[in-house]
Amino acid sequence: MYDYLPTPAVVVELEQVEKNLKEMVEQNEKNGIHVRPHIKPHKSVEIAKLQQALGAKGITCAKLGEAEVMAEAGLKDILIAYPLIGEDKMERLEKLMDIADIITIVNSTAGANQLSKAGERKNRKVKVLIEIDGGISRGGKKPFEPALKFADSIRELSGIEIIGIMYYGGTIYNESTMEGFDRVTKSEHDNIAGTAKMLRAAGFKMEVLSGGSSYSSKRSHLLKGITEVRPGHYIFNDCGQLFTSFATEEQCALRVVATVVCVNDEKRAIIDAGSKTLTSDLCGHHEGYGYVVGRPDLTITKLNEEHGFIESCHILNLQIGDKIAIIPNHACVILNLADEVYGIRNGRVNHMICIDARGKNR
Repeated sequence: MYDYLPTPAVVVELEQVEKNLKEMVEQNEKNGIHVRPHIKPHKSVEIAKLQQALGAKGITCAKLGEAEVMAEAGLKDILIAYPLIGEDKMERLEKLMDIADIITIVNSTAGANQLSKAGERKNRKVKVLIEIDGGISRGGKKPFEPALKFADSIRELSGIEIIGIMYYGGTIYNESTMEGFDRVTKSEHDNIAGTAKMLRAAGFKMEVLSGGSSYSSKRSHLLKGITEVRPGHYIFNDCGQLFTSFATEEQCALRVVATVVCVNDEKRAIIDAGSKTLTSDLCGHHEGYGYVVGRPDLTITKLNEEHGFIESCHILNLQIGDKIAIIPNHACVILNLADEVYGIRNGRVNHMICIDARGKNR
């Protein structure tokens, strides 16, 4: 597999990517939900435009730098799902508002005041969503009364327009059974819908109810009533999806190809992909630093920067020069480690994909 590629190489199976994108849109559209995908797993203008062509409505960016790259490339409907703090960010936001329709989030009065001043300078309100904490204490306001109290505290700011709420149910990544995934997804729905009802009754506009992860977005029948989901690594899938039955091996469209450079003994070997290619992220559902396609007996036990250490529970059956394909633990990190990746179609290189927003982390 992929014997023709120099390694370490990151490959994207284009046909499977297209299937993954279409399936997510079709599932959610049945339940009246738009897909506004996170672009942080790929950071590629080409792939973001493919997502739009296949039915996504707008994009989500993790940072202002990603949004700038995407807007300059012609993508106009952008949610920056991160609190913007600091005058440098305000200046960049004001420029970005000239070329794209920007929504961002607020979770503090300090941040809301800065955004309001930016809106006043532009003579145009900054559209904002109130960030709601989904259980991981990552900056949002608690659902229901705390969210309403916060909204009231910033109601009179003249430079912002509250148009809805944004929720991230990050605790879902701790689950391992479908019952657990469904329970957290139902809680996500109830927290979003209940908080929106309170805010709406208090006179707040609730046009956008934004939720969804790459897990809960695949259970969209349980999210009916919200307006959009923001899945990210669904485009590729990874070990987290593979080992929780949310994706098959075939549906994992992102692979890291590596070459065996050393055979220590009959059960241990070293490959030329380390933490600078695979990342040191672990997966709570699977041992090691990725899954070797077709070789469930192999475990990537350790990573140095340029070395991956493999062990087999049986006989290794690998030789120096052999190539293996690895499904990464966490797809969202991989492409940010590469300038470009191989787009594969029908088993051959179709073209190189540029990772335009690589390193745009501020």
